Amino acid sequence: MAKQALIVWGGWNGHQPEEVADICGSVLREEGFQVEISDTLDSFRDAERLASVDLIVPVWTMGTIENDQISTLLTAVKEGGTGIAGCHGGMGDSFRNEVEYHYMVGGQWVAHPGNDGVTYTVRIKDREHPLTQDIEDFIVVSEKYYMHIDPAIKVHAVTDFGDVEMPVVWTKMYGAGKVYYNSLGHNTNILRMPQTLEFMRRGMLWAAR
Repeated sequence: MAKQALIVWGGWNGHQPEEVADICGSVLREEGFQVEISDTLDSFRDAERLASVDLIVPVWTMGTIENDQISTLLTAVKEGGTGIAGCHGGMGDSFRNEVEYHYMVGGQWVAHPGNDGVTYTVRIKDREHPLTQDIEDFIVVSEKYYMHIDPAIKVHAVTDFGDVEMPVVWTKMYGAGKVYYNSLGHNTNILRMPQTLEFMRRGMLWAAR
């Protein structure tokens, strides 16, 4: 039976959420998933549906979410073991008032000094891990995310802010569910970079139940 994925997009439109959702959906379909793409947070109200999917991909920068939407999402991951994976502000700068959501993700956006167009290097931390194996360090010209992070995350790739090593790709557990995050993906051009797209493919597959 094919694995099930739910992609929910919306929020601030500057991150091209519909296009990002379509790209992630195409990657998952190529991997044999049955994919539902939704443009409403009401999709999170269906607790039975969330419990049945193997992976949730949120693509929702900023915005607000109702209690009966966020609670079922958190429960599906923490108690049901549904995986969650996402990138950039679509997962790492969502629902700024929802502390438990940030805890699940493992981090929250703080700043991107210099805004878009900053040139920086993404460095692989654990080259033997299936998420990063055979991916070399690479240069990105985009937003460079400085984030609040949970010290319990497992860091797979980083960039430098002076003497500070800032995670770019990480994983963690939230109860029974696997969590994958990648801070790249400010627009579709960055998401379609071979390294970023491969990060996302591997990350979504890793997180899926």
